[in-house]
Amino acid sequence: MATKHEQILQHIESLSVGSKISVRRIAKTLNVSEGTAYRAIKEAENQDLVSTMERVGTIRIEKKKKENIERLTFAEIVNVVDGQVLGGREGLHKTLGKFVIGAMKLEAMMRYTEAGSLLIVGNRTNAHELAVQEGAAVLITGGFDTSDTVKKLADEKKLPVISTSYDTFTVATMINRAIYDQLIKKEIVLVDDIYTPYERAKFLQSKDTVQAWHDYNQETEHSRYPVVDQQNRVVGIVTSKDVIGKDKDVLIDKVMTRNPMVVHTKTSLANAAHVMVWEGIELMPVVDHSHKLKGIISRQDVLKALQQIQRQPQIGETIDDLATNRLEIIETGEDSHLLKTQVTPQMTNQLGTMSYGVFVSLITESSSRLLRKYKKGDLVVENISVYFIKPVQIESEIEIKPQILEVGRKFAKVDVEVHHEGAIVGKALLMAQLIDR
Repeated sequence: MATKHEQILQHIESLSVGSKISVRRIAKTLNVSEGTAYRAIKEAENQDLVSTMERVGTIRIEKKKKENIERLTFAEIVNVVDGQVLGGREGLHKTLGKFVIGAMKLEAMMRYTEAGSLLIVGNRTNAHELAVQEGAAVLITGGFDTSDTVKKLADEKKLPVISTSYDTFTVATMINRAIYDQLIKKEIVLVDDIYTPYERAKFLQSKDTVQAWHDYNQETEHSRYPVVDQQNRVVGIVTSKDVIGKDKDVLIDKVMTRNPMVVHTKTSLANAAHVMVWEGIELMPVVDHSHKLKGIISRQDVLKALQQIQRQPQIGETIDDLATNRLEIIETGEDSHLLKTQVTPQMTNQLGTMSYGVFVSLITESSSRLLRKYKKGDLVVENISVYFIKPVQIESEIEIKPQILEVGRKFAKVDVEVHHEGAIVGKALLMAQLIDR
């Protein structure tokens, strides 16, 4: 039997894209308290099922596919630009194909404005009307309003007309930034991308016997299985260690390990790998927000995915990427490297000197490059101590010298010195786990 929270989520999922959702309506329809309805709507927002906007409310949106993540919905545009919806609210769930900046003559503007696009334009009512007739949404900059004719047309065609107080340049920059952030997210592999779904996963019921474990073990050659109760919630895990020497008629419930480690579909691959390596776990259950089994993830899945992560041609760079992309190796020794880079404007703080965060990124990346000579794998920083740091100003050229103090099968200790014009400006000791590929 599903809980009230689960029933609300199922109800939201069954609604058609574009439907309006309110706490009061859900509470009334499903006969639950407003608090329960509110919590479930918040969870639906986390799962990208709905989007909430000021002055508009909550609407059911289409869940984004990973390959289509750089396309924003008009609802997201409203949030990005702090906009106000003047008309065409029913089309807020639609995605835009491209945006056009209307800084040209009307005829030229209309050549570029097509169905599914967004025209960003100032106080030009005739342009607003023509764009909506062409099947495009309109974003009016500078806080201007539009005519009642345009609003009526927008409602008829279900195409949003949005007003924002920002100017055209700022708005275009904000939308680009939002698309860029989505691209960065696209790069991050989640458990959701690689886990074995419920239909194909092998698991045991708490009322099964040890014999069932032996049957599965012969069939799959795995030795670790999640255990679920009658509601399909994960209650334990059973391994070969638990069943050795136990009578085959004993219930799994009596031998399993309770409260096992689990992951969620939104857990990042790096996080799952970290837990599996650190705890020495071969297989973990993947659960939903109600702790129900959604599938399993094995160490082989994680390692295979780590090997296959290759950058796509169209990517969003994080601040870490911008800081470390310019690192060049100038000398390489037995257990040390010498790397150099230049402090660019993006790497500085408000005082014009290299920021602390960038300094830590450079130390981590240079240590990682040195450790790759020993290990084909990834480094997860466990602890980093920065001893002292002198200000390094913009456009300075710095040299980074990581040196391995100790390296084991799963652990490494690296000493790092940073020099500028022959003087030492920073020193760090880094301890890291190694995720073997």
